[in-house]
Amino acid sequence: MTLPTAATTPTQEDISAEIQARQADYRSARESGAAEQLQPDADFPPYRSSILRHPTKDPYHVDPETIELFSPAFGHRDVAEVESDLTIQRDGEPLGQRIVVTGQVLDGDGHPVRHQLVEVWHANSAGRYPHKRDQHPAPLDPNFSGTGRCITDDNGVYRFLTTKPGAYPWRNHRNAWRPAHIHFSVFGSAFTQRIITQMYFPGDPLFPLDPIFQSILDPKARERLVGQYDHSVSSPEWALGYRWNIVLTGSQRTWTEPEGGDA
Repeated sequence: MTLPTAATTPTQEDISAEIQARQADYRSARESGAAEQLQPDADFPPYRSSILRHPTKDPYHVDPETIELFSPAFGHRDVAEVESDLTIQRDGEPLGQRIVVTGQVLDGDGHPVRHQLVEVWHANSAGRYPHKRDQHPAPLDPNFSGTGRCITDDNGVYRFLTTKPGAYPWRNHRNAWRPAHIHFSVFGSAFTQRIITQMYFPGDPLFPLDPIFQSILDPKARERLVGQYDHSVSSPEWALGYRWNIVLTGSQRTWTEPEGGDA
């Protein structure tokens, strides 16, 4: 398959048709007895850059102990409690709807994963990252860094206060927009165990149009990436609340990105 040129850039209709065709193939395979596919195709044609970014050779095996000698170590003293509040990191308050995002990090048996480093990063309320490579003509927010971290407690619970991110355009195809999302990173017990995933917001109209979200062919697996509004988490007159659990193993595992995934 050749990558599109400026003259052959696909439209959203083209991408949506490709998504629907691949998902129809998956449904047909499932009806014929094929196993669930909980991870995306490494080469998912509607997600154009996966053509260049997916692995084409066997992984190169390295000595993990050697890598870990040069990896950071994290403890309680390394992560301050205020780092989980993305609304107080600059001189003023960031713009946008304040939200609380909380949940548990769990293993495949439903047991809490305690004392784990969890990091988040996301676009501001206008859908822009504070990075020089982000040229989306939306306003930067001088009072929003877009990054935070915390350590899970004895019940595996994490909690962040931030602002709801906006959708943003990307160049996969003409008029392509990514649904609002928050990136999560969980480090495990060593840097080499780090996993990355994304949390989305319920009811986003961009879900059917996004080839990254739709590259997860199994609908139940997709739904596990969507946080749920939880009124008990909302803070009166301050912030709306969302709850989202990260399951590390087992049949209910949360999808995680391969290295080199979308920013």
